[in-house]
Amino acid sequence: MKLPVNNPCPCGSLQKYKKCCKPFHDKIVFPKTALELMKSRFSAFAVENIDYIISTTHKDNPDFTKNINSWKKDILIFSQNTNFGKLEILDFINQEKESFVTFKATLKQNNKDISFTEKSRFLKDAEKWLYVDGQFID
Repeated sequence: MKLPVNNPCPCGSLQKYKKCCKPFHDKIVFPKTALELMKSRFSAFAVENIDYIISTTHKDNPDFTKNINSWKKDILIFSQNTNFGKLEILDFINQEKESFVTFKATLKQNNKDISFTEKSRFLKDAEKWLYVDGQFID
């Protein structure tokens, strides 16, 4: 989905997409914190920016695969079939090399609520934050 640049950013910042997550997606700047990365990844799923999702995923992530085409297809199917309603940040533990973001994602697929709460783990690798994994919270 192409999001008009003047639309509100999917991450929920209330800023225009062009001033919020789009510069990250276009690799003009990189997220300075794991929180910025978390929000930009949520937006990337919403706008179907598959390359950004892959490039910001740590090699230790369970979904990481060398079969990029298969991985891209899986992400695209998920993104195209999901309505990304809302992102709520519940907690952010900011550390130098490892950070955690707890969030609630309000999502729908075929009018079915598939929302979840997750505590995500991020590692800083060569000065770039990457998503490693997450634990679902009931």
